[in-house]
Amino acid sequence: MAHTSPHRLTNSFLILLSLLLISRVQAEIRQLPFNCFSISYELKLPGTPGVIYEAVTGDISGWWDHTFSEKPYRFYIEAKPGGGFYEIYNEAGDGVLHATVIAADYGKMLRFDGPLGLSGRAVQAVHTYQFEAVGQDSTLMKFEGHFFGETQEGLPETIEKVWYHFLFERLKPYIEHGDHLK
Repeated sequence: MAHTSPHRLTNSFLILLSLLLISRVQAEIRQLPFNCFSISYELKLPGTPGVIYEAVTGDISGWWDHTFSEKPYRFYIEAKPGGGFYEIYNEAGDGVLHATVIAADYGKMLRFDGPLGLSGRAVQAVHTYQFEAVGQDSTLMKFEGHFFGETQEGLPETIEKVWYHFLFERLKPYIEHGDHLK
């Protein structure tokens, strides 16, 4: 009859115990839908490309109305490469970085990369504003948004409606009423 050492029994017991614990603490794995889509809009706004560029950068709290906090302390886009699209909650600096500016060309183009309101999901988006002079006193603003990642059914349509809201129901009246000049 073979003799089993106490050391070997202890090791076998620890391995068995580890396997039992591992089998009880398993992560939930779910397959999530993955999708890519894009949205584009054009709108004509009164003002030069530089004036419109300034209205959609810096403090945007006058026209952007979707926030994580009820009343942000500061809400702005820092228009330079590496700058942020920030929502700061309080004087302590708590807040969220909605996106990072990846290209900025004053009065011509602004591009930022980030999930905006979809933070917390595996979604990435690249947003581009382009500005072209129309006559002496107007600007054609072109918007493109390219989205990819974890998406549920209906998300592309929801995002399209949100961007319509930002551009045509918020930004356009804000510019047309001259609120950006105050």
